[in-house]
Amino acid sequence: MTRTLTVVQHVLFLVLAAVCVTRSWTTGAPRLPLLAAAAALLIWYAVGLRLVGHPAAAAVGEDAPASGDRVPSAGERHLGGRWWLVGLVGLWFVLVLVSAENVWLAFSLWLLIPHFLPLRPAIALGVVVLAVVIWRPWAATGELTVAEALGPAIGALFAFALSRGQHQLVRDAVERQRLVDSLVRAQEESAALHDELATAQREAGVLQERGRLSRDIHDTLAQGFSSIVLLARGRDVVRGEAELRDVLARIEETASTNLAEARNVVSALAPQSLSDNGLAQALGRLLDTLTRETGIRGELRVEGEPLALPTVREVALLRTAQGALANVRSHSRASRVVVTLSGGDDRVLLEVVDDGQGFDPSAVAPPGSSFSHGGYGLPSTRARLQELGGGLEIESAPGDGTALSAHLPTGTTR
Repeated sequence: MTRTLTVVQHVLFLVLAAVCVTRSWTTGAPRLPLLAAAAALLIWYAVGLRLVGHPAAAAVGEDAPASGDRVPSAGERHLGGRWWLVGLVGLWFVLVLVSAENVWLAFSLWLLIPHFLPLRPAIALGVVVLAVVIWRPWAATGELTVAEALGPAIGALFAFALSRGQHQLVRDAVERQRLVDSLVRAQEESAALHDELATAQREAGVLQERGRLSRDIHDTLAQGFSSIVLLARGRDVVRGEAELRDVLARIEETASTNLAEARNVVSALAPQSLSDNGLAQALGRLLDTLTRETGIRGELRVEGEPLALPTVREVALLRTAQGALANVRSHSRASRVVVTLSGGDDRVLLEVVDDGQGFDPSAVAPPGSSFSHGGYGLPSTRARLQELGGGLEIESAPGDGTALSAHLPTGTTR
């Protein structure tokens, strides 16, 4: 739209200039001054437009093409456009002095003036141009009719209104383009932020899954392998083929259970020990296995009504019990261990208490230590419980046994 109006305005200026020069030529105006003034006017018009761009665009600060290596700023084009307009009006006045027929070119001047000057100076310069348009025919003929005065005045008002409308159209177009550019930039920033957020979420998911797998491997495979190692080490005290068969049967049973747990870990399913009769029965089987393989007397206490826990919480408590009993088996030298499962309306509590040699809890897996040689169980168990809104407390001292207490909110869904 703006480009079309610009082309129309340039064509109108050239058409009016051609008409004025032709009429001046046919009415006997001095030809050499006429041609010189007309050529100067056209050259000034062309050079000025090349330097300042389209008048309306320069007036509102829109970028415009320019010649040379340096592109003039909007402020430079604005100031240069005013001087260009003053020179254009001056050359037009010279052309009018050569012939009164050239006053018709004032219509293009009235279209240009509002683009480069504020409203009041534009009106003042427009009135000056109107006065010249009215005065020059009067000076040439000595007569002035109402139509000769009223016609140019109406033309000036129409040109001013058209120019102001075009100026506003250009300004609105520039503002719309700036708004579109701003929206595009905001959309690009939003897309980049969305990509960063998606990347962060993927990385967090990977880390969470790695943590889950490491805890499950520690609480299942590692503990099962520890049991197999302990059973195998007992070969030195085995007497007779019957006891050897018994040890091999235990090793086979432990390995089979571990294999089933490994498949469940890979499939992210609930532990096989929970699939039959729930958490209490799974804890009972753990204690039975511990007693059968090590001779440590195990006792299970279930207080209150049977708990209907979500599977993820049952898994967390079972893994906690597995880790605690593995520590009892490997490190405590205990003769008795009691596992208590109890719960209220909104929380479930699991306690594992043994009468073993105890230890210093503050010395277990200090921050920054490596888990390559053990010490991973308690920190990983605590992290698992904390992810579900629970916690882990340990009370122990050398020679006083160990009491481990884990608690979780019960939750409402499976």
